[in-house]
Amino acid sequence: MPADRIWTAALVIIGDEILSGRTQDRNVAQIALWLNLQGIRLAEVRVVPDVTAAIVEAVTALRNRNDYLFTTGGIGPTHDDITVDAIAEALGVPVVVHPKARAVLERYYATRGGLTEARLRMARVPEGAELIENRMSGAPGIRHGNIFVMAGVPHITAMMLDALSGALEGGAPLLSRTLGCWVAESEVADLLGATEHAHPACQIGSYPFFREGRVGANFVVRSTDQGALDACAEALVRMLGESGRETIDGGI
Repeated sequence: MPADRIWTAALVIIGDEILSGRTQDRNVAQIALWLNLQGIRLAEVRVVPDVTAAIVEAVTALRNRNDYLFTTGGIGPTHDDITVDAIAEALGVPVVVHPKARAVLERYYATRGGLTEARLRMARVPEGAELIENRMSGAPGIRHGNIFVMAGVPHITAMMLDALSGALEGGAPLLSRTLGCWVAESEVADLLGATEHAHPACQIGSYPFFREGRVGANFVVRSTDQGALDACAEALVRMLGESGRETIDGGI
């Protein structure tokens, strides 16, 4: 396998509450950052409602064009938590109660009113699935091939990600360095393009803003190679300096 192989993942955020604006998603950022540490790039994100057909379509499309697919939301104990059923439909397998998941939930709820039928729903998985440990609330996440089914609650998602750390095959982590400059990005567009072209192992992202009555931009240099990253960043600092513009390491 080539050393420069880029591993990608997609994320499907499931929930009417996200689309309605009642709940603000916080999982995209933490999953993207975690994936980067695993050497995997988050390539695309889709938000879908609690509708089986929409989940099936998204899961089928995104898992086939990425190395990994993550989903968040819809794996709780209520009737509208349909993610497991939809993913099973997308995979063409039945839904079963995972014996280990049932045992985990029985222990967790032993002093919390017992394992009710509603709570047992959280032990349901697409047939053939493995479990992702959840030390926070007992109810596990689910792994089926390259699909990872996780909770929608951010701090529970974080626990599941922690349980997966080091378990996924990936490439080199994407490194970055941010340079800030009080300049309109349109004034240095050619300079940015020329710098990136001269350093093919790097990418430069430009993120403009208006602050303190002035326009500016933060330039983020990215690469999987520390040496290439440093060389590109220093070249950008030099070229901006030669054009009379001071940079601020770390961004503005």
